[in-house]
Amino acid sequence: MDYHVEVDKHFYSVPHRLVGQRVDVRISSALVEVFHKTRPVASHPRHTKGGFTTVPEHMPKSHQKHRQWSPGRFLNWAKEIGPCTLEVVKRQLTDRPHPEHGYRACLGLLNLAKRFTPTRLENACERALKLGSPSYRSIRSILDKGLDKQPQQEPTQDELPLHGNVRGPGYYH
Repeated sequence: MDYHVEVDKHFYSVPHRLVGQRVDVRISSALVEVFHKTRPVASHPRHTKGGFTTVPEHMPKSHQKHRQWSPGRFLNWAKEIGPCTLEVVKRQLTDRPHPEHGYRACLGLLNLAKRFTPTRLENACERALKLGSPSYRSIRSILDKGLDKQPQQEPTQDELPLHGNVRGPGYYH
């Protein structure tokens, strides 16, 4: 799916040019070695389950370019806009295998704050969170259509009409 291979529930990077290619992995108690067509392409110290080990040179150029960004930098920026924007950015960074995968969406949100206004972005993020769709695409759509300027309707509880076929809580005692 990306430029990592999974070994014992830990992910190790390989050169991104090998995405979709078959690789062989040799595992020892201390080392994970990755081979492509019998040629060694990556070597990592072995780690316990969970987490990622990524060599910067294995990343595509677009990911390397964004190494100057960090989750903390995005979170600090989002915190200045508001709590809903902060929540959306947190999700962009944590709902993906690697925080770097969320950087593009976070940079897109930064641009939306410039193109529209921080206040409108915060309102759009709030609406997107309530809709259960806090993605860049959803937030941009909300802003493009001006939905962030419209009052949000609270969900209404439709009550059933009273009639003989409706049993109340007393029926089950």
